Amino acid sequence: MPDSTNTTARDSGPTGRIGATAARHGRLVMWVWAVLITTSAVLLPLQLGRLSIPSTAMGDSPALRAAELITQGFPRLGSEQMMLAFDSPTWQGTDPAYQKAVSSTARAIVGRAGVGTVLPVPTVTGQNPRHVYVSIGVTGDESTRQRRLPHLQDVAYRTARETSGGRVSVAVVGLTPVLAELIHADVKDLRFVEIVTVPTAVLLLAFGLGSLGAAVVPLVVAVSTVLVSTGALMAMSLVTQVDTTMLTLASSVGLGLGLDYALLILLRYRQARSRGRTPLEATARATATAGTTVSWCALVVVTTSAALLIIPARNVRMLALGAMIATGITLCAALTLLPALLPRLDPWLDRGRLRRRGGSPGKLEAEGTTGPPAFPGAGAKAATDGWWTRWTLHLMRRPWPYLISALTVLVLAATPVLGIRLGLHYDRTALAHTTTGQGLLRMEHDRLASVTVLALPHPPGAPPVDTTALSAALHTDPRVALASALDNGKDLTVLAVGERNAPDSAASTSLLNDIHRLAPRLLPAGQRVLIAGPTAALADLKSAAVTGLWQVIGIVLASSFVLLLVVFRSVLIPLKAIAMNVLAVGAAFGVLTLVSEMSGGTPAGGGTAAGGVAGAGVAGGGVNVLIPLLAFALVFGLSMDYEVFLVHRIAEHYHRSGDNARAVAHGLQHTARTITLAAAVMVVTFAGLLTTHRQDFQQMGLTVAAAIAIDVTVIRIVLVPSLMRLLGHRNWWLPHGLTRLLPAPRRTGAHAFPDAEAASPLVSPRTPSQANRASRTGAFTEEQG
Repeated sequence: MPDSTNTTARDSGPTGRIGATAARHGRLVMWVWAVLITTSAVLLPLQLGRLSIPSTAMGDSPALRAAELITQGFPRLGSEQMMLAFDSPTWQGTDPAYQKAVSSTARAIVGRAGVGTVLPVPTVTGQNPRHVYVSIGVTGDESTRQRRLPHLQDVAYRTARETSGGRVSVAVVGLTPVLAELIHADVKDLRFVEIVTVPTAVLLLAFGLGSLGAAVVPLVVAVSTVLVSTGALMAMSLVTQVDTTMLTLASSVGLGLGLDYALLILLRYRQARSRGRTPLEATARATATAGTTVSWCALVVVTTSAALLIIPARNVRMLALGAMIATGITLCAALTLLPALLPRLDPWLDRGRLRRRGGSPGKLEAEGTTGPPAFPGAGAKAATDGWWTRWTLHLMRRPWPYLISALTVLVLAATPVLGIRLGLHYDRTALAHTTTGQGLLRMEHDRLASVTVLALPHPPGAPPVDTTALSAALHTDPRVALASALDNGKDLTVLAVGERNAPDSAASTSLLNDIHRLAPRLLPAGQRVLIAGPTAALADLKSAAVTGLWQVIGIVLASSFVLLLVVFRSVLIPLKAIAMNVLAVGAAFGVLTLVSEMSGGTPAGGGTAAGGVAGAGVAGGGVNVLIPLLAFALVFGLSMDYEVFLVHRIAEHYHRSGDNARAVAHGLQHTARTITLAAAVMVVTFAGLLTTHRQDFQQMGLTVAAAIAIDVTVIRIVLVPSLMRLLGHRNWWLPHGLTRLLPAPRRTGAHAFPDAEAASPLVSPRTPSQANRASRTGAFTEEQG
């Protein structure tokens, strides 16, 4: 390796040293990644069967405590009450042959592992005469119930069919069967999303980079990231529960960030090669410059995702963990696999050139590499420069109109969020063609949609709790199909309430609230009441999500401020970045709210209800209550990527020239096309989720894609440069007290990269005061941007 490359690696910071080492030992690095990819590819099909249902478990929630109490007091009632929903196209429910099929099916499953009490459900008013229902208590935790479910379903289906000559069918309905059905749909959807997204992203990269050869490099990194991330999750499934929602989110994050990070480093690599550096030198330089930016970006995404860990819902925490794992693996690939590939694929980068107007293929940053014309008097010169140069100069001359216009657009876009309706509902669109989904619809049409159980503990040996008054009140309620009390003869009375409405409906939520209100008045004074069932579980999850949202927002904002304060050694830049990202997220949620209202709950316009991250979603024009949690953390992290990339370039030029206006123009001109291409790739990646059947995936895809599109078109290209232009040197203000508290900036510069201080029409010699100001605000030179 040439001496200059060794010097570059030694002086370019940790990312540069990692990249240079990976480039020198490229074969070893590629072998390691090949082993990881192969292992993941082998592990994936073997472990798909171990994927768990999306969990609704939520720490020490009231519904969970009630379920545990009922399981202890009535072991045979089980920890979940499922329903055998029978149907016959020819027989009435009272026909002897029909009754024989029902009783034979009930007897067949009574002795099965995990099955407790089997009880016939009385016929309710309005029930279809061809439908019969039997309630079964299923024991075990979530994973145990899921593992036993296929055998239970097989026994029920086969027995009903054989004893009736095919005239009676049955569906096993309950929270576990509903969520289990989503696994199969999710795996198919994930494959379809990748088939649609990857080719689209490659075409976009090919046109943006100017050649098919260059487009393949980010694709290799991204696909490797997705495979290894998936393999890591499959390995996790050996020791803990991993569901398809976690797998889908990790794959989307890995694909999007993999393309994004590889693109940023590839562009710096090509820029270095265009300046005459060898492939190894260019690799070290690219990982030292763009690699530093990528590392900070990954840290921001990991930090914002980690904020979700405070939510007590296990499913949300696992989603956060999946995003963090995918981001970490993506960063490793960008700093090791990509540097190993670049010198070896260098001859192929310009293969398959595509003709582009206004510039040579493959040199995205070539336009204006010597800097935009001298500001502000550059009217004649601007006519000969590229579009981004002309736009930059135009924006720098008229910051106020564009600032006000951009703010107006964002505020108007965010206005619909004031009417957002949050909820959690079963994803009926994904379930429509499944046996369980059809059984669920039969129950809902018959107005016997769910069972809520009240657990009423009493002292051992005391008589059963008097539920007469409460039962009478519930019997008169049109939302209630039946109410029946049972005591275990020791210490627990339960009141089973058959609900006419689905557990994810507003009517069921209203009934749950009324029970909480009526129980203290109609039960003996001081009686303790715990409520279990699907309605209560969904209500607890929604409450935790809404409460946790504000905590997550606070943590994300605070951590983002601290990270950017350390990176840029400025107070106003973090505050500005946070305000801009909040506007972008608000506008994206405004778009989601508007589209959901217009399409009846789904961005894609299909179905009657939107799904949720826990297998639940929102019906009737609502938004999944978990989407704001997940999207806010993820979008904030992704938006910070472009903030860091843009402001790094502005900062590096400002610290060389001391001229804020020229620095803003320089940074915008040199990053606008790169940011636009990177954001377009990210939009395509998350927009791919709109092709799935799960409504929560569609809502997540729409929110993230809209937020990134708004961020790159309105905020990064208009609002941020305008505001930084107007703030002037105040952008870089840092109180003296913080100067001493913050880590000292790393001193690197022209001695490491001679062209880092290359002259430009914007660069003027720094005065002593400018040099002192640069020392106080940080030392981000080009090798860190």
